[in-house]
Amino acid sequence: MPSSTKTGTPPQQREGASLSHGLKQRHLSMIALGGVIGAGLFVGSGAGIAAAGPSIVIAYTVSGLLVMLVMRMLGEMSAAYPSSGSFSAHAERAIGPWAGFAAGWSFWILLCTAVGLEGIGAAHIVSGWLPGTPEWLWVALFMVVFCGTNLAAVKNFGEFEFWFAALKVGAISLFLVLGVLAIAGVLPGTDAPGASNLTDFLPHGSNGLIIGLLASVFAYGGLETVTIAAAESEDPVKGVASAVRTAMWRIALFYIGSMAVVVTLVPWDSEEVVAKGPYVAALDHLGIPGAGQLMNVVVLVALLSAMNANIYGSSRIAYSLVQRGQGPQALGRLSGGVPRTAVLVSCALGFVCVLLSYWRPDDVFKWLLNMIGAVILVVWIFIAVSQLLLRRRIERETPERLVVRMWAFPYLTWVALAGMVAIFVLMARQPDTRVQLYSTGAMTLALAAAGYAWQRARAAR
Repeated sequence: MPSSTKTGTPPQQREGASLSHGLKQRHLSMIALGGVIGAGLFVGSGAGIAAAGPSIVIAYTVSGLLVMLVMRMLGEMSAAYPSSGSFSAHAERAIGPWAGFAAGWSFWILLCTAVGLEGIGAAHIVSGWLPGTPEWLWVALFMVVFCGTNLAAVKNFGEFEFWFAALKVGAISLFLVLGVLAIAGVLPGTDAPGASNLTDFLPHGSNGLIIGLLASVFAYGGLETVTIAAAESEDPVKGVASAVRTAMWRIALFYIGSMAVVVTLVPWDSEEVVAKGPYVAALDHLGIPGAGQLMNVVVLVALLSAMNANIYGSSRIAYSLVQRGQGPQALGRLSGGVPRTAVLVSCALGFVCVLLSYWRPDDVFKWLLNMIGAVILVVWIFIAVSQLLLRRRIERETPERLVVRMWAFPYLTWVALAGMVAIFVLMARQPDTRVQLYSTGAMTLALAAAGYAWQRARAAR
């Protein structure tokens, strides 16, 4: 039952009207560009390389193709109906309120937890530079800074992300240039490695490739932020369309390109790839003075950027849900065009996750990590199903809204859905990811049931 039939005004028109529109086009462009370069790429890719070896390039290519399809589907809907609720509002419009409820609140939990995890990662780097300083204190400092940033006008969030993104893009572009020069043998003081590090392409067989594939899928998380931010930009439709149309080359260059450079330069089984991270290991391998430590600064910036973006995203998702009648009204209060209560609650939950990592690391915190382990895949399925249902409706009722179109509809949408189901099957085969799959599934079912109960109760009024 689509929400528009029982709740009057469609969700994208019922929410978001009172949010400010302080994000400029340059902010949105750089958020889209820098959002591709997430903390998962810098921090989590080392474990993928250790498992898959040089075949990590194939893993990132396969998952990158899937992400391109998801972004195209999301871009089509977000350009047609710009909304701070993004995929949650689209799911409500296409499937029903229960779907928007489940997709939105599961993603909110994911983002709030990620805020804490990124704060822990950033604090670990800083405390390594300043031994003896407590990590929790650095997390608290970062939380206060970015909570303050998000409590102020949205343009402050945009400025922070603009410069964070500029630094990330500049650093990884320089890394790619240096890496290509070293591979070609024209970088002074280095010898061309040739294909010597690529000979053992599948060191752990297909099982290692599967582990690398799963790691690469979750490294792409965070690309959805640009469609959330677009609702507060000067020209939401133009911003979404531009971000989606350039997603392909950004993913190919930054993710697949950098993985190819790393595994060509550094032996895949080098301990430094996991211990230091693949980018620091590659630069240290080239012997460029201070380059590895400089890359640590970039990793810190990537973590802080993700922290800032996730506080923003979680507050807007919560605000959108409340405006559609799917959450406590207190979270929907606006002040100066900003949902400040939602910002404070999202930050508070993020810091609770940090405290749990110290107080209950082996039970409660571990359970929380498992619960959010596969949320991004659940969200992608909601996106694909929503696009399948909405596309026909838009073509029939308001074809002028189709500024961005999904390629080869509906065939590639079905291909993407099949890919997501295949990843679920692969997760069920691996002991570590199997627990995540079941935990996320239980949370999603519980939220869907709560959303359906709310939907029935509202319809009965």
